[in-house]
Amino acid sequence: MLTQMKFHDALNFHSITQFLQHCSQTKNLKAVQELHAHVVRSGLFFISPNLQTKIVLTYTECINGDGLKILTPFFKCLSLRNPLPFNSIISHFSQNGPHSFALHTFSFMHYNSVYIDSYALCSSLKSASCLENVSFGKLMHAYVEKSGWLASVFVGSALVDLYTKLLCVHDAAMLFDEMPVKNTKCANALISGYAEAKMWVQGIELVRRMPLLNLTVDNFTFSAALRACSGLCALELGKQVHANVIRRIFDIGADVYLQSLLIEMYRKCGLVDSAKKIFDMAGYGGGETKRDVVLWTSMLGVYGRTGNYPEVIRLFKDMLTEGITPDEVAFLTVISACGHTGQVDLGMEYFECMTRYYGLVPSQEHYSCLVDLLCRAGELERAFKLVSEIPYCTISMWGALLSACNECGNLSLGKMAAKRALELEPDNDGVCVLISNMYAKNGMWAEIEELRELMKRRGLKKEIGWSCIDGTSSIRGDR
Repeated sequence: MLTQMKFHDALNFHSITQFLQHCSQTKNLKAVQELHAHVVRSGLFFISPNLQTKIVLTYTECINGDGLKILTPFFKCLSLRNPLPFNSIISHFSQNGPHSFALHTFSFMHYNSVYIDSYALCSSLKSASCLENVSFGKLMHAYVEKSGWLASVFVGSALVDLYTKLLCVHDAAMLFDEMPVKNTKCANALISGYAEAKMWVQGIELVRRMPLLNLTVDNFTFSAALRACSGLCALELGKQVHANVIRRIFDIGADVYLQSLLIEMYRKCGLVDSAKKIFDMAGYGGGETKRDVVLWTSMLGVYGRTGNYPEVIRLFKDMLTEGITPDEVAFLTVISACGHTGQVDLGMEYFECMTRYYGLVPSQEHYSCLVDLLCRAGELERAFKLVSEIPYCTISMWGALLSACNECGNLSLGKMAAKRALELEPDNDGVCVLISNMYAKNGMWAEIEELRELMKRRGLKKEIGWSCIDGTSSIRGDR
């Protein structure tokens, strides 16, 4: 194909682009190398930065993990005075991967004194965060400080985002304070980091500082503030955030995530009726209902976590009636509710519908919930058969069955469950305690002594129970 192309007569950028696309689809690395050699000899390669970028990106789509061996000599063919091809290459890698190639390209630019602008820095910082490479990120931070790019709000925001995603929240906070120019995106990134680290008080304090810093509060800011209010169970502060949402957000009905956080905040603060009001009003805008599975699942979780299990089942049926396709979390909540209300057949039916009609794959949590459903109803034989057939059964499943056997007085099945549990984790002291309780309930004192001797030989001890009270849940300035 290459031999038929007349490079000096009819060759143009469009035809080369089409040829490179074909090479990319067929992973034909040899053809790319041949084309590269031809355009270098013809001189077209050195006068077209776009062509340079196209060729190197095609290289990356054709090569495997050894691609860096090809990229390095290729970079040396590029003009070191023009950063545009390098920027395009870094941008491509930061968006599509592999992210290590983006960092390699940035390192080559720095080592060879190619001009580095904010575009290259932001894209490289994004790749560093995706690779969770905090060491490289700190090196880039040092370069930003020395080169003066910290004055760029975009570079500063990318650095803050890097530190928060890697949970280096204190570094992110120090950087935020040092930035001469700040914007809302930068503040939101730090607030998100506070939320991930469960530093609720610091997150609220930053939200309060934003008007003083002349920063606009947007939907993301309110969402982070509501997460903090939920974490602190700060009802009055949550009501203030809710009031600000109503005043400042024009179309709150379009932001399902924000509404679900309002529902969760009121649930954590114990106001189920308020959460239900939010749910009933949520999603209505322009005469059209927009409540999706996120809102329905949030409301199911409110009733499930507060113990109103009949309402979970009723709401789940309403959800199906409205044509909403439930997700894995919704099924987990409703199957658990069926277990607490003793509706075994209904719970089993929902579990089967989950895979048969909705194509969802049950997780360990779903199987554990199903085991709990059967154990609560006293159907221990069915529960034992189910756990035995699960390909990835866990120690918690056998422990739940063992506990149910103890409560129902089924000693023979309890011994079998205990044996299977110890086969999974021979040194699990919790299982030994459950076995000891079962023996004591049935007056099997000799077996208890044997079990104690076994625990001594294995060096197992029952962990001492403890509790703590977190005294950081007060908000300074909130009176």
